[in-house]
Formats: sequence, structure tokens, C-alpha cells
Amino acid sequence: MIRAMHTASTGMSAQQLNIDTIAHNLANVNTTAFKRGRAEFADLLYQIQRLPGSSASSVGVFPVGMQIGLGVRPVTVSKEFVQGSLKQTFNDLDIAIEGRGMFQVSRPDGTTMYTRSGSFKQDATGNVVTGDGDTLVPTITIPSGALKVDIGQDGTVSALLPGVPTSTQIGNIQLVRFDNPAGLVAQGNNLFIDSAASGAAQQGTPGFSTGFGLIQQGFLETSNVNIADEMVNMIIAQRSYELNSKAIQASDEMMQVANNLRR
Repeated sequence: MIRAMHTASTGMSAQQLNIDTIAHNLANVNTTAFKRGRAEFADLLYQIQRLPGSSASSVGVFPVGMQIGLGVRPVTVSKEFVQGSLKQTFNDLDIAIEGRGMFQVSRPDGTTMYTRSGSFKQDATGNVVTGDGDTLVPTITIPSGALKVDIGQDGTVSALLPGVPTSTQIGNIQLVRFDNPAGLVAQGNNLFIDSAASGAAQQGTPGFSTGFGLIQQGFLETSNVNIADEMVNMIIAQRSYELNSKAIQASDEMMQVANNLRR
């Protein structure tokens, strides 16, 4: 009965982590290019009271064993880098990646980070930056007085200048990809850094033929959180938490009965 209480407590802890993950997903349902997290679990050690295949008698063996599990533990909360839907904004500096790839940005301290969010702005000097002021890499500088900015699906950036009949190319947007994007370390603000698990960043030009996605100007990638799925997962986690608490309560009541046997 004591073992059952400890086992059920691990289930409650696991479902609490599950609920925390689901709550974070739901909180970011409107976050640009947010990637949902998924909690994964594994069973704990087993107390083996009888091994399968051990001798049952002088002429046979036990076909099955007696193994008593000790609960569950969290293994990981992994990011699912599934493409989110594209939402049209008609903003020249809103760009979405249709397919694989991430943008590179440079933080004020010089650290290079990666993001799927293409909600860019123009700072006072014309540089293309994120909403937090991180500079897009390679740097794209929009000339002062530019009438219009065009961004091709291959990342080519052109600007229409006053008195010039045709657009002038001012730069190229490059993308990076990782062999294991789930191994990236989330830093908040839609930013990630690489790790030994993600592998090194591989830079390339947008285009399906090169293994990178296409750039779509005037669009933003939405969160890949499905509200209906998250609500179902939350109900399942809540009921699982409740059932584990019931198991603790049942074990407590059984101990109470045992304690009262001699009364």
C-alpha cells in the first residue's frame, strides 16, 4: 500500500508537468510562429519478484514473470517544428517561411540566435530588425526614402527609390536549418540557440530546390497549436491526475482498515 502511494504520486507529478506544458501551448496560441511543446514520459524501474522463464518445477518454466512497476517519470518536453498556417498581413516587412528553415538574428551582445518569426521592422538607420531590435543576418539596410520594398521567394530584397523607374536590389535574405531542430534551446521571445543535439546551423538560399523553404512576403506564420487538441489533452491529463489522487486515497483507506484490525 505504501508502494502504491509513492507510485501514484509520480503519476500526479507527471500530469502536473503535462498540464504545465498544455497551459504554455494555449497561452501562446496567438504567438507568431510558436511551436507547441509535447510532454513525453517513461515508466520507472520495476521490482522483479519472479523472472519470466525462471524454473517453475523440475519440468517447466514460468511463461510470464512478476514485475511490479514503480511509476512514471518525465523524459522530455519536445518542440514540434510543424509548419503553422500562413496569415496575410499586407505588411512589406512581414515575411513567412513556407517549408524548412529559420531566420538568423544578431542580439545587441553579438550572440546569433534563430527564429521562425518573420515580423520584422525598420530601425532609425534603415536596418531590418525584429520587434526587440535584433538585427537580421545578413544585414539588410533599406535606403532612406524608399517607396516600396519587394522580397522575392528566393530571399532577394529590392527597393523602389524616388526618381528611379525600376527596383534596386539591396540584399538577400539567407535561411539556416538544423538536422535536429527539436534539439534547439528555446530562449523566449521566439528565439532559439543551437546545441550539441541540434547540430550546427547550415545556411542557404530560400528555395525548395536547395532544401530550404520559400519566402512569402506580406504573410506571417501562425502558431501550430491546435486548440481542440490541447483541450482534449488537458481533459485527459486532468482525469489522469484525479485518478492518481484516487489511488492514493484508496491506499490510505486500505491502510486505515489494516490499522483497525485489532480494535
